[in-house]
Order: sequence, then C-alpha cells, then structure tokens
Amino acid sequence: MSTENPYDKFLDGRPLNTILAETADKIAGYLAAMGPNQQKSPAPGKWSAAEIVSHLADCEIVFAFRLRQTLAEDVPTIQPFDQDKWARVYPGVPASVALESFSGLRNWNLWLIRAAPPAASERKMTHPERGKMTFKTVVETMAGHDLNHLGQLQKIAETPA
Repeated sequence: MSTENPYDKFLDGRPLNTILAETADKIAGYLAAMGPNQQKSPAPGKWSAAEIVSHLADCEIVFAFRLRQTLAEDVPTIQPFDQDKWARVYPGVPASVALESFSGLRNWNLWLIRAAPPAASERKMTHPERGKMTFKTVVETMAGHDLNHLGQLQKIAETPA
C-alpha cells in the first residue's frame, strides 16, 4: 500500500474515470435497496448509509479544492482534515441531500480531471501527513476511497433490516 494513497488497495484495475463516473449511480442503487433504513447505523460506532454519503459529499469538496490548488499553484501544501469532527453534523442529514451534493460536485470534478492536460497528472503537492503527492495520486485516492465506501454501502444494503 502506498503511503501517498491509503486507498490504493481498493483499486481494482478499472480506469479511474470509470470508477469515478459510476459512483453516484451505485450509491443511488444501494440507497434504493435500503429504503427507509438509510439513517440506521449498522453497528455501534459505525456510520449509517446516510452518514457515509454525507462523508463522500464532504470529501468531494476537499478533493475539488486539492485538484484545483494543485493545478493552480506550484507544489502547494494541502490541508488535511479530521473526518470525525466533520461528521458531527451528519446525523439527520437525508441521504438524498448528500447524494445530490456529491453528484453535482463529482460531475464538476470529472469535468476538470478529463479537461486537464496530460502533464497535469504529475503536478505535485505536499500533504503534511503523507508527503509528496501528485494530481494523479489525488484521482487515485478518490477512486479507492469511493470503492471502499461503496463496499460499506453494499454490505449495509445487503443486510436484512
């Protein structure tokens, strides 16, 4: 596992843009399968499906900024965040609202990723906890992060209520 991308173990060999483009539809499918149980935690201390989707929406904001900052600045230092502190506001957020936010942001980020020139892939940034990363590393992290949380959503969707 790369120290730059803690989610690379989830990557499955498919093109990154394919994974990124499919995520919102897969989330929608899992939420539909869950019906009204989207706010129910699968276990003590674990996020509900709605909270996972809220987290994905928040992370999409972070990824959007990191991608743009890396394209606009020379070797910027990006800001880490504490996901547990951000998650304090998730209880009660409807999964549909989080998914709508995630979908719009993801489409905007996909546009940027696809429009970026090939040389953008190697543009560097510094993560205070992970060291040097590249634009491509952020895209790989996004895809692995998606697959990690899609696996969690699938498990919740397949668990009888």
